[in-house]
Amino acid sequence: MQQQQVGCFLVIAAALWCVCIAESGHHLQRKLLQNGLGLTPQMGWNSWNHFQCNIQEKLIKETADAMVSTGLAALGYKYINLDDCWAELNRDSKGNLVAKGSTFPSGIKALADYVHGKGLKLGIYSDAGTQTCSKQMPGSLGHEEQDAKTFASWGVDYLKYDNCNNNNISPKERYPVMAKALLNSGRPIFFSLCEWGQEDPATWAKSIGNSWRTTGDISDNWDSMTSRADLNDKWAAYAGPGGWNDPDMLEVGNGGMSTQEYRSHFSIWALAKAPLLIGCDIRSLDAVTRALLSNHEVIAVNQDKLGIQGKKIKKDGDSEVWGGALSGNRVAVVLWNRGSSQATITAYWSDLGLKSNTVVNARDLWAHSTRYSVKGQISATVASHDCNMYVLSPK
Repeated sequence: MQQQQVGCFLVIAAALWCVCIAESGHHLQRKLLQNGLGLTPQMGWNSWNHFQCNIQEKLIKETADAMVSTGLAALGYKYINLDDCWAELNRDSKGNLVAKGSTFPSGIKALADYVHGKGLKLGIYSDAGTQTCSKQMPGSLGHEEQDAKTFASWGVDYLKYDNCNNNNISPKERYPVMAKALLNSGRPIFFSLCEWGQEDPATWAKSIGNSWRTTGDISDNWDSMTSRADLNDKWAAYAGPGGWNDPDMLEVGNGGMSTQEYRSHFSIWALAKAPLLIGCDIRSLDAVTRALLSNHEVIAVNQDKLGIQGKKIKKDGDSEVWGGALSGNRVAVVLWNRGSSQATITAYWSDLGLKSNTVVNARDLWAHSTRYSVKGQISATVASHDCNMYVLSPK
């Protein structure tokens, strides 16, 4: 009898523990949504893709200046995000992170003040391990509360939190600790998990973060970009206001792909409600790159308030149709040619969840032109590695 009672007690205790854990996750998610961050995918710039560890405060200030002067800030690009290598190798005598004196002599608070003065927000980087991926600065594992309070005291608005040197501890254990620390820091800080998709974060990270990487790092080439798009696509159902799938940052403008390939890159990231974090040197944008990154109609698809991630809905060889619902009963469509020669690609209304007798106006987001009273299907001849992107508005 005693054994039965003990057994019952253990079962009840375990059940209560599971309920508490679930409630804790729901509570965190409510607070994350209440902080007003990530209601649409984040937009901004990150230092890594172009500069890697070669960053210093002059570059960051000039990037903030350029974000405003190019008109990108007015389009919604608001985060100026430092990646790895901004801190000294060792903490100070009190265990605090310290900005690298040779490259950030004024400190991070002064830099945040400068960025805020431009109407922008400052992001910073750390790692859920003993050191960051570069091994040039400490990670935050075991220092989460202290580092979150440090970031808040500096006026930081965003944390990218990487996954290196993690002592083989599950990310499901490490990342929630920082999430709670940020919520307790006294400042709203966007939490970007960079767990590389190792333990399918789409299935658990929305309770703790505003975005989560679904892939390994992107490289500035066609194969890397397209594979990130495919890996990210399978998790579409998990994204929504407050938490987004992240197939990594934009390579547009870094020179490794053609204009057509960069147009595809930007279009698919926008449709998939991916973060739009510019990864090139915006101080020296050429006209083509600036036009790609500044397409306000494509950006509007990414920032649509409905927050439904578009996805791949049809594939015929190298010809693909991607699509997704938008607010106002509209539908976004990308006709994507991943082949080596020109192709005609057609999306039928049945592919897109539209009734067969629906009549739409089809806005071409790259040509900035409208086809009126389109019935049944939309078709285009698309160049190799290029795409056409539309918003269909039922009449």
